[in-house]
Amino acid sequence: MSVAVMTAKPTAKPTPEFRAGGTDFSERRRSGVSQGLVVDISASGDKAITWDANGAAQIGALTTVATIATDALIAAAYPGIAASAQGLATPQVRQVATLGGNLAQRSRCWYFRRADIDCLKKGGTTCPARSGNHLYGVAFDLGPCVAPHPSTMAAALLAYDATIATDRRSGLSIADLLGDGSLAHADHMLAAGEMIRSIALPAPLAGEHASYKRAISRTYAEWPLVELCARVVIAGGKFQLVRLAAGGVAPVPLRLTAAEVALHGQVADAASIAAAAKAATSEAKPLPMTAYKLDLLQGLMRDVLERLSD
Repeated sequence: MSVAVMTAKPTAKPTPEFRAGGTDFSERRRSGVSQGLVVDISASGDKAITWDANGAAQIGALTTVATIATDALIAAAYPGIAASAQGLATPQVRQVATLGGNLAQRSRCWYFRRADIDCLKKGGTTCPARSGNHLYGVAFDLGPCVAPHPSTMAAALLAYDATIATDRRSGLSIADLLGDGSLAHADHMLAAGEMIRSIALPAPLAGEHASYKRAISRTYAEWPLVELCARVVIAGGKFQLVRLAAGGVAPVPLRLTAAEVALHGQVADAASIAAAAKAATSEAKPLPMTAYKLDLLQGLMRDVLERLSD
């Protein structure tokens, strides 16, 4: 993945772009969507996973997705992170794609990916997907652009309350990095030339369990229609902590706070989980073609949470 450098406002002159693994950047370059100066950072960033005395991990932005997916310590401490990385793309892509690049990748919308079609993220004034074919668009319509955010790792990190450090700032939340979905002309909130350096995870909680699952239209190598990373702490048969983050349904990774509230303190059984799954979609605003994603999201929630509560 490449860490794209964008400004919040459209500009006639192509801006420079960072290239790390280059899995997304190379595709955009071939299609003509990306035309600016290339800044190769593949040899200049942090690729290490380090641990502090409390058992909290810090992951360098240039760490590959494959490294995260296969690291035994990450799997033990942060199973939702490891499972999300394991489900991403293909083994070949995971070998070169970086964590920072996955967080800051560009939109996968097919209108954006066509160099000859204007759209909001290319400095235009309208979102052609909104009035066109948006079958894979958002089910929570939060802003002018209706393309779902493409980062699987961002959703997982949101569930884990991760923070991001750049070469200019530190302590950024996923929301600080990616916004609230209302910024139409950018894929993230990084300033021009700002580079993600590392991602910090809090120490795991006692008794914590986590899982990840995605709904896709084919078995392998497909972008998720909907994905969910869930963390829970269950004590005395009741949910004491619930963190749910969904991808594929909104312009940014989405915390399902209504479902989290509905589950807190409730018995960890199928009835409570089903009620929370309905609560998760209570504030959704699907597009004409995307209401099916709400059914998928509810199904994923029931499946993942019932498995975690067994």
